Amino acid sequence: MSKLTPPVGPGDHILGDVDAPVTLVEYGDFECPYCGRAHLVLQDVLSRVGRDVRFVFRHFPLAELHPHALAASEAAEAAGAQGKFWAMHDTLFEHQDALGLEDLIGYAADLGLDTERFADELASHAHLDKVKADVRSGLRSGVNGTPAFFIDEVRFDDSWDADTLTAALRAAIRAKTLAATG
Repeated sequence: MSKLTPPVGPGDHILGDVDAPVTLVEYGDFECPYCGRAHLVLQDVLSRVGRDVRFVFRHFPLAELHPHALAASEAAEAAGAQGKFWAMHDTLFEHQDALGLEDLIGYAADLGLDTERFADELASHAHLDKVKADVRSGLRSGVNGTPAFFIDEVRFDDSWDADTLTAALRAAIRAKTLAATG
């Protein structure tokens, strides 16, 4: 069974309550059509489980299959440097068919980012090390495709349809609650 390496830490982007008892991590590629479908599923799942689950996204661009994936990951990080990682994350998944440089700069403008800074960071690959660190983490964790999910540091290899993933997260929440109450 694959384990998440390294565990979630301060360099990760966390959506939801940082102290939630259960953590769901996705390794994803902004140009991957399966990740695009998973994005919609995750919106549903996270609304079902509420504050008991925190969500973490790590980059795993499959650049040999998706020519814009790496730049999209760098764009998400550049937006994150201006406090808008999750807004850019959602925008990129909602516009998977338009991930060219002009598109990315347009999304940055739409999100109210400093577009000059954003474009400079993309051009200089200021956030490439973070993206590469996520990829290395994914490889060490046994990721070989996207999307790949981990629940509390353990690889989730079942179906990621909304009902199955919700049930797995609820089981993890129950286990944590039982362990905490003794």
